[in-house]
Amino acid sequence: MYKVFLVDDEPFIIDGLYDIMDWNSLGLEVVGNALDGREALGALRDISADVLLTDISMPEMNGLELIRKVREFQPNLKVIVLSGFNEFNYLKEGMKLGIENYLLKPINVEELEATLANVTEKLSRAEREKRFDAFGTRIIRDNVLHRWLTEQISQTEFAERAGLMGLEFRHPQLAVLMLRSVRDGDTLTDRAEEALRDEPECIVFRDIDGDVAVIVQLTDKDGRDRLLQIAHKLEQRIGEEGLRIGSGSSGLLPQHGPASRMEAKKALEYALVDPKSRIFEYKLQAAASMPETTSSAKANLGREYARLILSRDREELKRRIGEDLTLLSRTEGITPEELQNIALGVCADFRAVLREFKHEEDGEPLLRMLDRIRAASHMEELIEAVRRAAEETVGMLSRDTRSPVVQQILGHIADHYGEELSLKMLGSQYHIHPVYLGQLFHKETGETFTDYLNKYRIERAKEKLRTTSLKVQDISRSVGYWETGYFYKQFRKHVGISPTEYKMLQ
Repeated sequence: MYKVFLVDDEPFIIDGLYDIMDWNSLGLEVVGNALDGREALGALRDISADVLLTDISMPEMNGLELIRKVREFQPNLKVIVLSGFNEFNYLKEGMKLGIENYLLKPINVEELEATLANVTEKLSRAEREKRFDAFGTRIIRDNVLHRWLTEQISQTEFAERAGLMGLEFRHPQLAVLMLRSVRDGDTLTDRAEEALRDEPECIVFRDIDGDVAVIVQLTDKDGRDRLLQIAHKLEQRIGEEGLRIGSGSSGLLPQHGPASRMEAKKALEYALVDPKSRIFEYKLQAAASMPETTSSAKANLGREYARLILSRDREELKRRIGEDLTLLSRTEGITPEELQNIALGVCADFRAVLREFKHEEDGEPLLRMLDRIRAASHMEELIEAVRRAAEETVGMLSRDTRSPVVQQILGHIADHYGEELSLKMLGSQYHIHPVYLGQLFHKETGETFTDYLNKYRIERAKEKLRTTSLKVQDISRSVGYWETGYFYKQFRKHVGISPTEYKMLQ
């Protein structure tokens, strides 16, 4: 809503203006009024308005003088003049002051409404242009900062570009914080900037891989405590349960920037081991050797899981995987890489079971299992990835026991996933009621038809993003999503990042 201020020395005119216009439908809101120019000038020093409707002939201070004075502190104010005098001199002076229109009383409602609509469009256009300019500048700024912190430009070149963009570094040292949201990363940059509005020594920008970087300038006296103070402020003010903050070490500005960024990135990975924490500091440490009891437990996982898979005990499998991996994550000295390798090893054991009892590996589902484990960014995701791998392994072992109809449906999806598919259409094709088909599909696969189809399409999309140079929009259509926005939503839901971000990482 744009804000309007009314000025006229006749109260009934002001009352009439309130009543004759549907301000809300025009995107306008009347925020105040005054009976003369001097009163209006005082009010407008305290009230920020976008549009001024003012009479010309008033006691104390006339409308033209009011316009001149108010322009001194609100230069972009749009002004519409109302007058009972058809005086050319008034009109000429008003035009010099940049008024939008000069309307005679009694007011023609249609003419006033058209003028207000035109003013609103001008305000909206100016706002869009301002946002576009700011967005373009921000992209360039973020790109320069990213290239500096990834050592793609020299320190000299960075110093020159930083100066052109008004980036000021007033302290001799710096450290980098990296922020990651497991829930809503799209607005994280704006939320981080808002949280650090009172910290002028912090520079926030969106890293090219989707994380948010915060460059913290430090004095020689500042140290770890100051950096953690900034991290805790971000944690508290953003207030998101899914927020993770990685902290790099401090060093001389600007040369230490790339090293600190890399350290902060690595620190984020420790969320896999300690999912309850929000802030992680990078520590240089040799990978601790796993205690003998842990190694023994790791070796036993494969054998125990194989037994549960062969007995088709899905619920016990889920319980044991969660319990075992949680226990391993609490082992002193274990690193995220080691924990991830254990999960990959368990997945290899699943593969061995398939090879032994079905004389096949089912390569494509296996690749999906491995991708999910490698993509896990926190402990809950890792556990869920291994559970899904176990579930799919049981499903592959049980495939031959599925009803012929469900086997046909799965084959149809594999051959026609890029086309329009629904239970109603498939039910008609295979002569089975769609409701019963949906129930049968869920019973035999453990997933609803829609969930299975979306997951299958997203896996095919990931494969095409990895292996082809097709545009994201073309890949979206090739896997059955004709609305690119819906494809982005489903991809982010199942993968955690956008298709564009996924393609850049390959």
